[in-house]
Amino acid sequence: MTDGKKILIAEDEKPLAKALALKFEKAGIDADIVNDGDALKEKLKEGGYALLLMDLMMPKHDGFAVIEQLKEEGNTMPVVVMSNLSQDTDRNRAAAAGAAHYFVKSDVGLGDIVTYIQDTLSK
Repeated sequence: MTDGKKILIAEDEKPLAKALALKFEKAGIDADIVNDGDALKEKLKEGGYALLLMDLMMPKHDGFAVIEQLKEEGNTMPVVVMSNLSQDTDRNRAAAAGAAHYFVKSDVGLGDIVTYIQDTLSK
């Protein structure tokens, strides 16, 4: 299981964020939700998260910049990207910035995301 680890979901599509949080809750994973880049940065300052699941295109801050900042700060928390950006250049840029994995929203089911994160947290 996940040993009480908490994740942070950064997603501006509120219905999607809520659906993900419910799926994680059913899987025994605590999740907080933020809907813009400012709220994301505030939550990251609080700390205590085992993983960040984030969209790249959110109001107030660019997701790529957030990933790069975490890497520069030496934060080793896995960052899993969930985005509508499906170009290889976007995937490569996210990986270069430090993303652990990249999901294209239209190509993946919520259950697959939950399973991937469960596996990641159990390592």
